[in-house]
Amino acid sequence: MSPFTSPFIHGILDDQDSAFSNYLSRIKIRPSFHRYVRGWMNYYGISEYYRPIPALDEWLRRRTRMCYWKQWRKTRTKVRNLIRLGTYRRTAILTALSRKGYWHLARTLATQTGMTNKWLARQGLVSIRERWIRIHYPATAR
Repeated sequence: MSPFTSPFIHGILDDQDSAFSNYLSRIKIRPSFHRYVRGWMNYYGISEYYRPIPALDEWLRRRTRMCYWKQWRKTRTKVRNLIRLGTYRRTAILTALSRKGYWHLARTLATQTGMTNKWLARQGLVSIRERWIRIHYPATAR
């Protein structure tokens, strides 16, 4: 079961607005997602309990990778984008030809070496883990 059971979070991260034809538009991590994470961290971030934070962060990254993978649709596009992002050609081809589901492929070597955490951050993904650390261990205390 996913850490985020709220349908709101799925609507923020999805690359669609409910119609299949909207897959053609580029995925954008919406500003409402940033507000949601900020509010969530302001409410739950005061807790000293760190254990679920990395799992939530991993789930968000995987969900975002899945949305990008779903957006790319065609095998050629998947291979081209993965190679452009730095994945080895053979790995990119084998992953793009796989018949596994989007969620499964979002955790493969090819997608994780191509869509790295730094790349996702440049795309606008907010790290819950980084925010939690910033709240509990400010730069002045280090």
